[in-house]
Formats: sequence, C-alpha cells, structure tokens
Amino acid sequence: MNTCAYLEKAARQWGDNLAYVHGADSIDYRGFYDRVLRLAGGLLALGLQRGDRVAYALPNSPRILETVYACFAAGLIVVPINARLHPREMAYIATDSAARVLIYGPTFDEGLREHRALFGTVEHWIGIEPHAGAAVFEEILQSGPRLERPVDVDPTEPCWLFYTSGTTGRPKGATWSHRTTSAVTMNYLADVYNIQPGEVVLHTAPMSHGSGIVAMPVVARGATNAIMDTASFDPKSLFETIERTRTSHIAFVAPTQIIAMLDAFKPGEYDLSGLRAICYGGAPIYVEQLRRAIDAFGPIFTQIYGQGEAPITISGLPASAHRSLIEAGDGRIGSAGQVRTDVEVRIIGPDDEILPLGSVGEIVARGDVVMLGYWNNPEATAETLRDGWLHTGDVGLLDDQGYLYLLDRAKDIIISGGNNIYPREVEEVIVQHPGVFNCVVLGVPHDYWGEAVHAVVMPEAGVELDEQEIIGFCSQYLAGYKKPKSVEIVDELPLSGYGKVQRREMREKYWVGHGRAIGGGGIDQPEHSA
Repeated sequence: MNTCAYLEKAARQWGDNLAYVHGADSIDYRGFYDRVLRLAGGLLALGLQRGDRVAYALPNSPRILETVYACFAAGLIVVPINARLHPREMAYIATDSAARVLIYGPTFDEGLREHRALFGTVEHWIGIEPHAGAAVFEEILQSGPRLERPVDVDPTEPCWLFYTSGTTGRPKGATWSHRTTSAVTMNYLADVYNIQPGEVVLHTAPMSHGSGIVAMPVVARGATNAIMDTASFDPKSLFETIERTRTSHIAFVAPTQIIAMLDAFKPGEYDLSGLRAICYGGAPIYVEQLRRAIDAFGPIFTQIYGQGEAPITISGLPASAHRSLIEAGDGRIGSAGQVRTDVEVRIIGPDDEILPLGSVGEIVARGDVVMLGYWNNPEATAETLRDGWLHTGDVGLLDDQGYLYLLDRAKDIIISGGNNIYPREVEEVIVQHPGVFNCVVLGVPHDYWGEAVHAVVMPEAGVELDEQEIIGFCSQYLAGYKKPKSVEIVDELPLSGYGKVQRREMREKYWVGHGRAIGGGGIDQPEHSA
C-alpha cells in the first residue's frame, strides 16, 4: 500500500478537519490532499522518474508535509536533511542519495549558493521563496498536471532515506519502504498514543526527524498538525500555543526540552489542561527530572526507544507505566520500556549467540519497522542486518518481565540534547587543522545537554593551540551542535600496547560518579544486571 493512501482516506473521511496550522497558514484535509497531488504532478513534470530522490532542507513548516506526501504519491523517495547541518554536510547527503531535486527554505539560500558546486547530482533547485537560479515551490505545485490518485506501489519499494551516521562518521541512508512507514504509523497508534480524529498534535522538535515521523499517524487519523513557528525551542511560546490551539499531544521532545519546560513552568500561568500525552526519547532523562516533570504537567509522558534503522520504535514506556512505576518507586522507570507489539528483541553475545534474560549484551531487533538496508552501501547493510536481525550497536538487557534496559553503546556515539553525534566525524574535521597532530572526541557529562562534545587535542610539535581556535575551525565544517563544547590541549594521548588510543579509558575519568544509562528514564542499572 502506498503510504499516501492514509492521506487519501483522511481527505475522504475527515475532509473538513484541519490538516495543519502554522501561524496564519492553515488548510483542511481536502485542500491538503489536493496540494499534495498537484505537487506530485509538478515534480513528475520536471522529468523525475519513479524511485528518484527528492531532498529537502527546510525549517519546520507545512511545506515539509506537502513534500513528503507528494513524494509518496508520485512513487519518489524523500530525503529529509537536518536544517541545522552545515551546507557541506547537506551536500554530502544530497550527493550520496543522488538526489535530483533539492527543496530549501530562504534561510539556507546564501550558504547553499556558496557551496552549490558540491551538490553534484541536483538538477532542480526549488526555493520556498524566489531566489536567483531556483524555481519557486508554489509555481512547481501549480505547474504540472495534477495526479488523479497516488501511484500503485509494491509495499517493499523504498520511499524514505533517513540519514544516520555510523562509526566511520559518514552518514548512511537508512532505507524505509512503504511497509516500514505503514508499520510506523500503525504501531504508534497502537502502542505510543492513540490519536483521534480532530485532535491537535503539536510539532516543536525538528520535523526532519522524530516529530515529522509522528506526523504520519496524525495524518492517518485526520488530526491536526500544529507546527510551531518559532525559529528555536521556546518554552513560553510552546505553552502559549498549547493553550491557544488546545493541543492534546506533543509529537516529540528531547529530554533537554523537558528540562527547559520545567525551568519556564509557572503553575496557572497557562491553561495546559488539554494535554494528554508528551512523547519523548533520543537521550537520557534522570528519574528526578522525570518525577518533577510529572508533578508539573501530569502523568502524560510516554517514552520511545528506536533509531533511524528502526524508526519509532523498538520499545516504549506508556504514560500509565510512568505513573505506576514512579508511584511505586519501581526501578523499571529507568528502563526503555517494553518491546513494541510487533517487534522482536533479543540480547546477543560476541558470537551472536542469544543470551538468557538478565544478561548484558548487544540489542538486536526485527520486524516490519526495521529498514531495508543502507542506501547503496551493501557492506554496512551486511554488517548491521545479520541473520534477519538489526544489530543496533546498543548494549542492554531484557528482564524477566520484558523491560528493556539500555546500559551503554557499543559504538562511541554521543547524544547531546537528543542529537546523535559521532566522534569520528568531529575528529576528521579537527585533524584537518594544520596545527593538530591527533585528537580524540568524547562525550562528557553535562547537566543540561546530557552529554557534551569534548575534544582532547594533541598539537604538532612546537605549535601552540587554544580552545577557541579549535572550536572556530570546526564551525567552518560542522553543524553548531556537533562542535566541541570544550577542548583540552595535551602533550600526549594514551595508547594501548597495540598503539590504539585508549578512548574508553580516557572517557571513564569524566564519568566517575555519573550514570551511563541511555534512552531510559534514569541512570541506575537494575539490581539483577550482569
């Protein structure tokens, strides 16, 4: 089934319901579906063929929803690009996916124009507003013959490339089929929050990632996508929007945003009584912070654990469990919840053998929610999808009641404010500095971000470096959230007997007295963990 069929049915059954609202921009489902079919026709009129890739770099807006569903309808593959990336990073994703179209917002025009030569496969530049050398989104939408209906597709056909980095630091395109996106849609409604027609679901996190994925079950139920129109996360604006729109559900927030909401919250200042669910994930949140959040906003939090290779999600902890576990003082509040209804999870050892309950090992998962593989990367696909299982690279355990605990990462990923940052990617930039001999990038504890990027830098002999010079150099190549928050200049890096930098040993000194659990509700491991 074409994922656009969910929108087709919503337009038929709930055509008068508001599909989205973004400032003064709003439309009902009947009008939304018409714009999607027109945009799909306009893209095909450019000469695109079924299976071609369409990338977008857009701030949160309805144009994201229209682009995604137009690609579904036309049998094209959508490639979301994080709007916070550096143009060089955007260019890598566009080129790796061989995107023929790039749809972008006005805030990116200068940077993209400067680096335009790096976007080697892009033939059609489409701006939301008029810009030199680019077509205009609205004109493309109105230019081609409107599709009669979404094209028929095989459920295994790719429809979405979600770029996620690996230990090499190079982003990889996790390939989702229409079956994947359908599983995401149905599983969210079944296990996370059962959205109802006419409800208002608020998007405040980037829609190129988790929040935009949640838009699919919103559309399937004919509910309203309310999109924040602030440039960055602002708790006061969030509260005002919740009150004004009578928001019932926040699609997705990172724990750092929950902390910011707590800092800004004043009882009775805004009417938040309509809120029935807040979905969070992507990083740790400590039990005390979660307890404070429940005291402030009510027992409405639901946690999800997944990754780009198995989107929303592998496991989850619903609002009812948050309430009961907190009240009982149950340590399972520190888990990532129970495995989703139609997902299987195992804990395996070094030789891929299945370990007994309570044993610590790598988390592997399978189900329709798992990606087809990495785009044009058979080696990485073979390594990650072995014997029919997704090897997550996360270390954890399953207890005897099916609760999944995340204890560490087999890969050296840093999660800062809900963003995945891969040390090798940052290291490869730092070592390009002519004064740097070698470096190691680590995640270190941070009260607000959960983890912060910390670089340990060894200069070339006779060269003097300082913190700001390294951070400034990184600014030329990396998104702001990937830059080191701190830099330590050292004479030598510790090496093992094999000549490898002892990354884990270096990291441990920063984490003395801190938990290292990830993605769950707290920092303590269960008493029965190995």
